[in-house]
Formats: sequence, structure tokens, C-alpha cells
Amino acid sequence: MTNDTEAPASCCSISAPNPAAAGNGRENLLAGGASDDLTTCPVMVGNPVSKKAAEAKGLYRDHEGERYHFCCAGCGPAFDSDPAKYAANMA
Repeated sequence: MTNDTEAPASCCSISAPNPAAAGNGRENLLAGGASDDLTTCPVMVGNPVSKKAAEAKGLYRDHEGERYHFCCAGCGPAFDSDPAKYAANMA
């Protein structure tokens, strides 16, 4: 049986400055990224993300003609719940 009060095991549930690079069994999406390849996650504001690595993993969404890249798999569904809210974080 699962504990419903536990936070999900994704980088979105912790407050490390850059959970994608912190390890914990997660792939570093910043590895090998050129500076023009970097963006930030619209859900976990401030988390840098390599566009190329995120696209290779399917960690992106298109909204109103713009592509948004995510730091982890948990950010896509969060973005889907209110795309306009999270897109505004990138403005």
C-alpha cells in the first residue's frame, strides 16, 4: 500500500537548486549542452535545461507557437494543467 502523503519522486518535488544535475539516479539534462542550447524550465522556474537533451527525452510541449522544455517528466503534466500560467513564467 502507498502512503498518499508522500511527495512524488520527481525533481519537481524537491527544492534543490538544480535537481537534474544533482544526481539521485536522474540523468543530467545539462550534460554536453552548448550555451545557446540552454533554456529554463517554465514549471520549476530557474532550473536550466538543455533543449537538445529535453527533446531527446520528450520533455517538451508546444503552446501558442512556442516550445517549452522541462527539467523532468513531472513538469509536462503540470504544464498541461495550465499552459498559459507556466508560459507566462518565460516572458
